Amino acid sequence: MKLSEIAKKINATLIGEDIQITGVESLERAQPDHLTFLSNPIYKKFIKTTKAGAIITSPEITFSSFNGSVLHHPNPYLAFALCLELFHEQAPPPRFIHPTATIEPSATLGRNLSVGAHSYIGSNTKIGDNVVIFPNCTIYNNVTIGNDVVIHSNCVIREYSWLGNRVILQNGACIGSDGFGYAHLPDKSWYKIPQTGRVIIEDDVEIGANSTIDRPAVGETRIGVGVKIDNLVQIGHSCSIGSNSLLCAQVGLAGSTTLGRNVVLAGQVGVAGHLVIGDNVKATAQTGIPSSVPPDSVVSGYPAMNNYQWRKASRLFQHLPELVRKLTQLEKKLEKLHALHSK
Repeated sequence: MKLSEIAKKINATLIGEDIQITGVESLERAQPDHLTFLSNPIYKKFIKTTKAGAIITSPEITFSSFNGSVLHHPNPYLAFALCLELFHEQAPPPRFIHPTATIEPSATLGRNLSVGAHSYIGSNTKIGDNVVIFPNCTIYNNVTIGNDVVIHSNCVIREYSWLGNRVILQNGACIGSDGFGYAHLPDKSWYKIPQTGRVIIEDDVEIGANSTIDRPAVGETRIGVGVKIDNLVQIGHSCSIGSNSLLCAQVGLAGSTTLGRNVVLAGQVGVAGHLVIGDNVKATAQTGIPSSVPPDSVVSGYPAMNNYQWRKASRLFQHLPELVRKLTQLEKKLEKLHALHSK
């Protein structure tokens, strides 16, 4: 594909020679017939050694050591994604119901449905149009699934769950599993509280592999429009996640947590229960959040604090033993001076 054609398709500006491109690659691995991208200036050091024939970058990022062509785009990472789609179009799955799939007679099925081998669809479940269900999926009774949903192998969707349109479930995701609720008995054993609520997943949500979203004893757990959830994420019962939030790998939300819109929780962030995390909050990796966080905050560490303060404090941690030693020496000197003065 000619570079000029790519530029037109992704709405970029071509600077340089209109060469033939056969694929998209990283800066390190690209060859003269490849298109690469640079969105983070920290990787400008690879410009000197890349063999790429062309590069996607922002007009704000400048460099002088690249001899190939350039595609200017205001969002290079988005442009990179669009180019990947141009060169790696996925073939649509076959639209048929495998003979080993089991579908209860009371289920309502939309048009153009695909159901893979050994998948199960329960009673009174409603499935929209153009839904793809890969092999070995289990969909319980009374589930509602919208249009253009993709459910990859080994997913489980429990009873009364509700999925909107264009939802994607990656392999092994579990939607609507029992919330973690037990009452103490007089003999100190635990009595299981029935989890009668449901999970609601709104439009354009993607849920990563082996992530779990629990349903509550009463009420609902809700995932807002456009939320993206990474692999191995645990969302407790009665949580609410605002639209376009991003939860990275191994994030854990305890029950009844409320996240605002556009929240970003980096890898292994943990949030205690019954908290409110405001709109646009960002928590860096491995942050532990024991209390509510106001909107537009950036927090780090445990307990979570302002990211700027945490970075200053973390630089001091490695010096604490030396500071304690010096403080001890000063205390001893003060004690000697006090003793001499008192005489």
